[in-house]
Amino acid sequence: MKALLQRVRSASVRVDGKKVGDINRGLLVFLGVDAKDDEAVAKKLVDRVVDYRIFSDEQGKMNLSLPEVDGDMLVVSQFTLSADTRKGRRPGFSGAASPKQAEALYEYFVEYSRQKIQRVETGVFAADMQVSLINDGPVTFLLEAE
Repeated sequence: MKALLQRVRSASVRVDGKKVGDINRGLLVFLGVDAKDDEAVAKKLVDRVVDYRIFSDEQGKMNLSLPEVDGDMLVVSQFTLSADTRKGRRPGFSGAASPKQAEALYEYFVEYSRQKIQRVETGVFAADMQVSLINDGPVTFLLEAE
């Protein structure tokens, strides 16, 4: 399981022209689920994402986590994070979870995040989404649970 974190001042996601999720200051999390992932992996990744210290303190150092800045989280499913891009000119997706498995783990990731963060918004799983954001930095990290 992989999470691409973008520290944002705001972010939103639309499906068919309708806004389905939006946040203010916080993290835009693009989530990719691999075939080998399970709930334990999802839980571990949520804990890493929530506690990852990428927000600036009073001295401008990345020293604060999402809860410490009372930040929001927007979680968007993105199966392309599971792509194998090591060779060739076309990504391979044989390591990605099946849609059924990926959706279940995506929902688990969101629900467990809601136990830790006050405001968690989402996109729509497997939908054609348009994501808008105002980067804060820009600051972007790729986290893996293992």
